[in-house]
Amino acid sequence: MENRIMDMPEMERPQERLLRYGAESLSNSELLAVILRTGTKDENVIAMSHRLISIFSGINGLLEASKEELMEVKGIKEAKACQILSVAELSKRFLTYRSGDSLRITSPDMAANLLMVEMRSYRKEVLKVVLLNTKNMVIGVTSASVGSLNSSIVHPREIFKEAIRKSASSIILAHNHPSGDPAPSSEDIASTERIREAGKIIGIELLDHIIIGDGTYISLKEKNLL
Repeated sequence: MENRIMDMPEMERPQERLLRYGAESLSNSELLAVILRTGTKDENVIAMSHRLISIFSGINGLLEASKEELMEVKGIKEAKACQILSVAELSKRFLTYRSGDSLRITSPDMAANLLMVEMRSYRKEVLKVVLLNTKNMVIGVTSASVGSLNSSIVHPREIFKEAIRKSASSIILAHNHPSGDPAPSSEDIASTERIREAGKIIGIELLDHIIIGDGTYISLKEKNLL
């Protein structure tokens, strides 16, 4: 029989403490236990939650874990993995325009913050395209490529395909460096120039190219490289 929160003594139940003292009074393990609700026959849900957070070196690591990584942990099957993945996605959306609010990009910092939470943890290079209307409002974000950023992989048609479909007025490129260092390479600069020239022909302006590292970024526009 699984160890359920409701089977615990009342004063030890994290959900009872949450209701009485507020969510801020609970530890990360207790908050996770409220979400997971059940442990296993050998381990209660609070112990399981503490073990999960420890395995992934903290709550940030847990929320960045993949389904496969989560399901490698003893006691975590598909349903619990889905619960954790859902919380992780909600937390990312809370920090971006996808929470439901419109976003107008007025600075490189805003463009970087839009994608930083998601892209800083990628283990491969991913190129994303932020689509903007005539008022610089975000109308979409699409992935253009996965893998090293070079001219043989990044073709302008992949960059502008969705921008044309959605009648975007301009775009911002963003890609990550898994090393954590956002310094642009010569290939980054060359690819950016190639895409900028293609945009001129199509009539969709490339406003910036943001390179994202681990909690930091570089704007090619700010560096006068665009």
